Amino acid sequence: MILSGLEILKEIDKGNIVIDPFDKKRVNPNSYNLRLHNELMFYKDSVLDMRSCPQTERLPIPENGIVLEPNRLYLGRTVEHTQTRTLVPMLEGRSSVGRLGLYVHVTAGFGDVGFVGFWTLEIQCIQSIRIYPFVEICQIYYHTIQGEYDEYRNGKYQNNSGIQPSLLYKDFLK
Repeated sequence: MILSGLEILKEIDKGNIVIDPFDKKRVNPNSYNLRLHNELMFYKDSVLDMRSCPQTERLPIPENGIVLEPNRLYLGRTVEHTQTRTLVPMLEGRSSVGRLGLYVHVTAGFGDVGFVGFWTLEIQCIQSIRIYPFVEICQIYYHTIQGEYDEYRNGKYQNNSGIQPSLLYKDFLK
């Protein structure tokens, strides 16, 4: 079951959802709008290797915006740091952003119960588009979970401090 906006507020009051910074004006009927931070990251290599730590470069987003180009993956992050207990967080692009041909995630819109951190956005565009820092770019929503579960506590993206490139190469080190 997806929580309504009013239920999201109740879960925030209970401490089961933490959104920092929080602004009640960004609560929707069944989600909360998250903003894009002022920096992007992209992969430097034209061919990525799953077994290798990817080489990245950071790219600031100035106040007057930056133009994204198609056929390139940009990684961004949310301004908001979130924490979820007892609920499954999910991330989707806002419809107004999608109607401009901008994707905010390739496949990683699913969070785990217990996730703590910033959300890394996997940004792609259909055509060139100018984006701006601190725009409400996506929305987080919450599902209830049924049955016993283990919280996500020690995953490779837990308690992150910023944009996270793929850490898949660590799976090959086990």
